[in-house]
Amino acid sequence: MSQLQWQKSSFSDSGGENCVELAAAVNGTVLLRESEAPAVVLSTTPARFAAFLDAIKADGSAPTAP
Repeated sequence: MSQLQWQKSSFSDSGGENCVELAAAVNGTVLLRESEAPAVVLSTTPARFAAFLDAIKADGSAPTAP
């Protein structure tokens, strides 16, 4: 099993303690975690993650689940 390459958000605290991190799994799944709780990982599809980001950029709120 390959090691995931986690990337910190550019908006995360520069001290490194309050970071949102994301990684791409081999199968294309988008993985998200909070640096203070790295064992808790959320997963989603690239399309749903893109919709989430688009919604936040548009009006600051996340889309509701179908």
